[in-house]
Amino acid sequence: MSEPTDEPRQLKVIVADDQAAVREPLAAVLGMSEGIEVVAAAADGTEVLAAVAAAPVDVVLMDLRMPVMDGIEATRRLSEEHPQVAVVVLTTFADDESILAALGAGARGYLTKNAGRQDIVRAIRAAAAGQSVLDREVQDRLLATARARPAAPDQALPPDLTPREREVFTLIGQGLPNRAIAEKLFISEATVKTHINNLFAKAGIRDRPDAVRRAIAAGLA
Repeated sequence: MSEPTDEPRQLKVIVADDQAAVREPLAAVLGMSEGIEVVAAAADGTEVLAAVAAAPVDVVLMDLRMPVMDGIEATRRLSEEHPQVAVVVLTTFADDESILAALGAGARGYLTKNAGRQDIVRAIRAAAAGQSVLDREVQDRLLATARARPAAPDQALPPDLTPREREVFTLIGQGLPNRAIAEKLFISEATVKTHINNLFAKAGIRDRPDAVRRAIAAGLA
């Protein structure tokens, strides 16, 4: 009879990038990270979908500009067909159109290729836990874009949010993960999750990236 183990489950990850010179070293580096198993490396979106269909996958690290099927379409397909698989975008592009398209397609995280290994690993773990991680440059661009447009609070902020839910909503819009929100508000992570579940239900928010967009649109972030 085998002894029980307390070792955390290995997160199964796909690395998708059309450039082998990027894809292969990144897969090798991530494969040496604790708690991460790279199960496939894909050169385009069709290979990503095939790999996800063939075996369990937790997270796809997705480039945007790829031939055959790009990262936006692959992310959209994954969101529709395999919603349990989280997508973290890793790309050289940080323009408004790319960011909004990726988040709109269902990506839970968005990093530029300036991100270090620890940042990428952190984003993968956060995405697998249902959280969102945005590169600082990406977050700044989203904030700048939102602030350049007239705010529409009535469209994004339900009137029955409690003061604490509003605080949590604001911090989500700033890109903070649950642990950081808990530390900032001096409450437990479990309490943060309860507030998030409540405000998601009240606002009809489907996931973390959607919450970030809604918070920005409401002028909270």
